[in-house]
Amino acid sequence: MFTLKKYALPNLVHFRKFSLTAALSSDELVVHRDSPDNNETTPFEFTDANMTRLEAIIKNYPVGCKRSALGAALDLVQRQIGWVPISAMHKVAEILGVPRMRVYEYSTFYTMVKRSFKGKYHVKVCTTTPCMIMGSDIIMAAVEEACGAKAGHVSPDGLFGVEAVQCAGACANAPVLVVEDDYYEDVTVCDVQDIICTIKNGGIPPAGPRSGRFAAEPSCGLTSLCSEPPRPGHGLQHALLK
Repeated sequence: MFTLKKYALPNLVHFRKFSLTAALSSDELVVHRDSPDNNETTPFEFTDANMTRLEAIIKNYPVGCKRSALGAALDLVQRQIGWVPISAMHKVAEILGVPRMRVYEYSTFYTMVKRSFKGKYHVKVCTTTPCMIMGSDIIMAAVEEACGAKAGHVSPDGLFGVEAVQCAGACANAPVLVVEDDYYEDVTVCDVQDIICTIKNGGIPPAGPRSGRFAAEPSCGLTSLCSEPPRPGHGLQHALLK
């Protein structure tokens, strides 16, 4: 009778690694630690304008469903002060009438919620496969040099925060650089220098592909839909046109 013990060689037993890249760990994803500028006593109140906006958003949902405005409320906080301290989370929970834990869950799950100061301009470099193939490592190095900050850190003047992110959702336009709400696509090292220098000088670089193509059209030019579309009814039997 075949037995593993009889034929197995103990020195050949090993575990295979499926990834050789270094693990990037961060306690920011799930854990809060009080700091002088981020604790329960950190001052936060919605401005009158933002409170009016939030009340209008809440009215879009049925009675008893105020919690549906959670994402919008946190976005208003972030647009008001640039990030979301834990005191602001408590304020949102109070206004929406939900347990604080519900706000913690949302804030720690979605990486678009900045739970610490990321600089006046949050510069994100996509490093997922399409962007990596198109040279995101070089783009990241150029961003770090231009901003004066390593990935995961803020520049000494507080102007730029640099971060590596996963899939910015514009894979056809890789490599992609995101600054706040603006997407810069098909970027090169020269484009990075131009974008960052423009921001430093108080300008707003035009968003979109830097290669000259429109949106996500083929980089080699249009290969289909190059002529006027046929009129309604084209190709139908005459009997069906009556």
